[in-house]
Amino acid sequence: FSGLLGTVYRRGNLSFTRDGNSLLSPVGNRVSLFDLKNNKCETLPLATRLNIVCVGLSPDGSLAILIDEEGAALLVSLIGKCVIHQFYFHKPVHSVSFSPDGKKFVITKDNLAYLYHAPGKKREFNAFVLDKTYYGPYDETTCIDWTDDSKCFAVGSKDMSTWVFGAERWENLIYYSLGGHKDIIVACFFEENSLDLYTISQDAALCVWQCDTELDGLKPMPPKDAAKEESAEENDEELLEEPKGEEIHGKDHPDEQETRGKVKYSRVAKYFFNKEGDFNNLTSAAYHKKTHLLVTGFASGVFHLHELPDFNLIHSLSISDQRIASISINCTGDWIAFGCSGLGQLLVWEWQSESYVLKQQGHFNSMVSVAYSPDGQYIVTGGEDGKVKVWNTSSSFCFVTFTEHTSGVTAVTFTSTGYVILSASLDGTVRAFDLHRYRNFRTFTSPRPSQFSCLAVDSSGEIVSAGSQDSFEIFIWSMQSGRLLDVLAGHEGPISSLSFNPTKCLLASASWDKTVKLWDMLDSWRTKETLIMNSDVLVVAFRPDGKELAVAALNGQITFWDHENAVQIGSIEGRHDLQMGRKELDKITAKQAAKGKSFTTLCYSADGQSILAGGLSKFVCIYNVKEQILMKKFEISCNYSLDAMEEYLDRRKMTEFGSMALIDEGGGGEDGVAIPLPGVKRGDMSYRHFKPEIRVTCVRFSPTGRSWAATTTEGLMIYSLDAGLIFDPFELDIDVTPSNIRKTLHQKEYTMAIIMAFKLNEKKLIQEVIETVPSSEVDVVCSSLPDLYVEKLLEFLASAFESSCHLEFYLIWAHKLLMLHGQKLKTRSVKLLPVIQFLQKSIQRHFEDVSKLCEWNIYNIKYALAISQQRGMKRLAEETSVDEEELDSDSDYLM
Repeated sequence: FSGLLGTVYRRGNLSFTRDGNSLLSPVGNRVSLFDLKNNKCETLPLATRLNIVCVGLSPDGSLAILIDEEGAALLVSLIGKCVIHQFYFHKPVHSVSFSPDGKKFVITKDNLAYLYHAPGKKREFNAFVLDKTYYGPYDETTCIDWTDDSKCFAVGSKDMSTWVFGAERWENLIYYSLGGHKDIIVACFFEENSLDLYTISQDAALCVWQCDTELDGLKPMPPKDAAKEESAEENDEELLEEPKGEEIHGKDHPDEQETRGKVKYSRVAKYFFNKEGDFNNLTSAAYHKKTHLLVTGFASGVFHLHELPDFNLIHSLSISDQRIASISINCTGDWIAFGCSGLGQLLVWEWQSESYVLKQQGHFNSMVSVAYSPDGQYIVTGGEDGKVKVWNTSSSFCFVTFTEHTSGVTAVTFTSTGYVILSASLDGTVRAFDLHRYRNFRTFTSPRPSQFSCLAVDSSGEIVSAGSQDSFEIFIWSMQSGRLLDVLAGHEGPISSLSFNPTKCLLASASWDKTVKLWDMLDSWRTKETLIMNSDVLVVAFRPDGKELAVAALNGQITFWDHENAVQIGSIEGRHDLQMGRKELDKITAKQAAKGKSFTTLCYSADGQSILAGGLSKFVCIYNVKEQILMKKFEISCNYSLDAMEEYLDRRKMTEFGSMALIDEGGGGEDGVAIPLPGVKRGDMSYRHFKPEIRVTCVRFSPTGRSWAATTTEGLMIYSLDAGLIFDPFELDIDVTPSNIRKTLHQKEYTMAIIMAFKLNEKKLIQEVIETVPSSEVDVVCSSLPDLYVEKLLEFLASAFESSCHLEFYLIWAHKLLMLHGQKLKTRSVKLLPVIQFLQKSIQRHFEDVSKLCEWNIYNIKYALAISQQRGMKRLAEETSVDEEELDSDSDYLM
């Protein structure tokens, strides 16, 4: 697994890393790390069992605690990107927060706060050691904030009170309860280096509390009294299985004698965010202590920036039309991150310049189709929300969204040039988008409006075809003129899939009438052949060399056809490999339900030797076409927050009246609108709680042959070949050792050294050998390399371009290899195509970067020249013109 695209935020709290350049965002049951300085995004290779609700980041930025909906926690190292420890809190956890000195952390669950020793400081055997349990609030606790020196923390609760607790036993502050609000507390913040406190409630009110004691004025408790107090507190009501640690019980109305000589709070001011008559719920807030900046987000998608303690409004903007679920500020106070869980938006806003640092949004509901560009650099996805998005595979960001469709997109594809995207939709149009100017330059429609379910474009990119669901016809258009060329009738059921042969002008169409028809374009679109199946056909795909056709039908079979002679050459019975899950409300078992299930998407690998298949389950299967056996089965997700994940229903959820899932507990939740009537249950009564079902809607193999992508309920998953350390030697002899290779290098026998290095197949060593060859010798070495090693070297160069800074040196290598061995490589072009495309993708990326840089430099030089001439300074113009020529020749070379 290498990355999750297409979804950027689901729910939970965002957090910036310690340097303030990266953002950690929970996406379903995984975590994505957005590097905002280098514009990259990566998904950590770990997953929880259910959706992540809260993330706690340690102050040194090396550890994170991820807690899911049921309270199962993972302790994760952000340096090694692996799980160190697992822990179960037994109940849902609302928030988690490390102390600023990194020694403790607090979690809130139910109406309690638990103080734990932070892992990793003392090399202990158990990572989560409970230190103290704090009682006090009557309702669920919602938020935590620490003082800067880790002496005290504040906890906000749904019972409209805020509690200040001492992290150790201070004589004058054990607990303190603050009221003053009329709604749930959303956030509480300490002022920098003091016990002064701000509390913010859901009805958009802010209270400012002043304390009569400084932090240094907290006196530690004499040990004798502490022992007395503990013995007095032991009561037998709480029977918990967990070791409790020390308990601290708070009371709402302490007696006179208890409060004597203790810390006192007084309310200095109360401010309201909403204007008169405005009912806009406040949903999240963040405070930056150094700059005194308060950011608040509201249910209507508006956010305010205020300066405290004077409560001056800096600015107020609307970023979304859904509630803002989470806000975070980075350590310098420049960037603010917002997450909107309704639309899956993630925004990073620089408030001083009022500009976006990052603005990403996934598809609103599920993605339906996916396609790779011919060089494997971009991925395009189409969703049921009618949007077409284009993603960059190297940075994992979406860089353009087309919103022209008015209904769900059913299919997307790239033309062979890689600069035009085609999408078919249920709104009765096929649209062509241009990736140079980002516009919709052609719209193809049918004479009678019909819903298009599938799309194909021929290898020249001139002919576009789409199949319709309701009129059973196939429409053919010309890309040049945008005219309808032909309507192919002949099928007696909805068209389910179309595919053009990559080498000939041949179109295969599959339909629910149990046939696959082959149409010959040169013979004025006559049906050349009709292949008859024994059940409804769902999908067809041609092998990349165009010699074979794979067909998946409703009975779960994948059949392979030699379409020249219309004979079947193989079949795979794949129904058992799908392994359906059972949905919560299903009346029949998964085993029985699987009998009616089948693969809904197919794709050949780049070399055509294996085939990927996916359907309505959590598995994607890879089959070997020749042997017709299952090679590997990928489990797409382990997220049990999705439906149809488990094969057997949980007996604990069954009652005598049926499944617990039938009872709809989601009566609005916190997001619902409060109905202000006495005795009325809060929340929107028409709100329904639903679980999305796990399914794979489309799989595609990258043309570079190094990765494949699947669109699932969770988003767009990309799986790629491991770049890890695997010892994978090739024709190894006894005398091929690193020391021998270096000896050969020393004797300047470069070709021999390269061959030996490839036999050992250690990436670092190969790099060392190749970079030792002087650039003048490259020509000679290339000409004497055996054919077998030419491919290996090309593949190595392609991967080296991604990370190396020796651009020209590697370009010389690639240039010489292709010039000298081009003719021989052409004969094996089908096998080599993935490697060449991988190389092209790497060089193309550098070309884009360097050409921008060159143009910018040329512009700067011209500017400097113009300025110096205006000032009448005697500056030699010859020198600069020399620079220009050099730069020009450089960019020509890159071309």
